[in-house]
Amino acid sequence: MGEEERIFFAEGQGRLDTKIREKFPDLSRNFIQKLINQGKVFLNERAVKKASVRVKEGDKIRILIPPPEEIKLEPEEGDIKILYEDEDIGVIFKPCNIVVHPSPGHKKGSLVNILLSKLSNLSSVGGKERPGIVHRLDKETSGLMVVAKNDKAHRSLSDQFKNRKTLKIYKAVVKGTVKEDHGIIDLPIGRHIRERKKFSIYTAKPREAITEFWVEERFTDATLLKVRIYTGRTHQIRVHLSHLGHPVIGDRLYGFKLSFLPEIKDVLEEGCIMLLSFKLGFYHPSRGNWMEFEAEYPPFFKKVIELLRKRGS
Repeated sequence: MGEEERIFFAEGQGRLDTKIREKFPDLSRNFIQKLINQGKVFLNERAVKKASVRVKEGDKIRILIPPPEEIKLEPEEGDIKILYEDEDIGVIFKPCNIVVHPSPGHKKGSLVNILLSKLSNLSSVGGKERPGIVHRLDKETSGLMVVAKNDKAHRSLSDQFKNRKTLKIYKAVVKGTVKEDHGIIDLPIGRHIRERKKFSIYTAKPREAITEFWVEERFTDATLLKVRIYTGRTHQIRVHLSHLGHPVIGDRLYGFKLSFLPEIKDVLEEGCIMLLSFKLGFYHPSRGNWMEFEAEYPPFFKKVIELLRKRGS
């Protein structure tokens, strides 16, 4: 696979790196800087040496993007609990702090690496770097996932997720007292305009996102919610609840500050947030019967709830 070439003409004036980010939000500032350092960015067919170079209306900008680095998958040992397994599927509990599949920044220690040592087969539909992966959970989120062990099962499960035939229930502990006992958040979300790692309701490319919640328990300045999602957008629950002013506890990317609950440092595992994929339902890809699984609270989740109860309810 050769280099990918991208060409565009600047609209208005500004910094070169800013104009590239505006045109291609999938490229991070760090990656753009790396391309410039490698001589892969051309302004009016001359290689550019600085990201801060000013461009004018109509300037031609050409970018050469090297092919992605190939990641070799190797089985690894890891603490993944398998709740159910047959010839078609596996239902597993993913701990927080584990990415689902390898990437240039996480070549080892992914859920896929561990699954290769736990399950006899994994589907190939998702690509050689994502065998068996039908849906994902954020690194910071723990809970239930279903993986496919063959391509037929993968296609069936993917179709169910796409056409909203699955049941996805989460538990979330959020900052503040949620006043409404029940609510539906119907706000499209997409990648953040400026911060590539974040998603937002303020985005250039919004996609439908629907989240429903019920209050299960109120504490002093915190609330335990049951949450159902009808769409599967990246960071959907985190973005929607943060928009309501109730970020998930531990989720510093979307507004939670440790100063709000300093004693949480002793019980909340580093890199984890209080969001759990609690219940998962789907039709078996071969037999067609409805299957439903429910997770137990991980130890840190229990400890945080106990801490909040002790603070008063």
